[in-house]
Amino acid sequence: MAIKMMEGKKGQDWINLVLAICLFISPWIIGFAAEANPAWNAWIAGIVLGALALATLSAFAEWEEWVNLVVGLWLIVSPWLLGFAANVNAMGTHVVLGVLVVAASVWAVWDYRHHPPAHA
Repeated sequence: MAIKMMEGKKGQDWINLVLAICLFISPWIIGFAAEANPAWNAWIAGIVLGALALATLSAFAEWEEWVNLVVGLWLIVSPWLLGFAANVNAMGTHVVLGVLVVAASVWAVWDYRHHPPAHA
């Protein structure tokens, strides 16, 4: 039964989970954990993306991909809205991971709409 459940899973869900983990650990790895705005933004967005990825892996829902898209867009604009665009490492991390989240989400929605799952 576990194998049957995994048959319908998409690579995008796993990509989003990896991106969520990367985002969550980025303040320590990239070196901006001491700065509250970018660090907390990365931690909170990482938790949200990770929870959505795990939920999507257990039971796909298109709305979860749309929420991922919004979180990805938030990551792209948050350095300017939260005032940490001057920190090149934090800004670059947020923008790059945001673009990747947006791309994976758009890919997942496109794939779902063009290849709907077969219902038994």
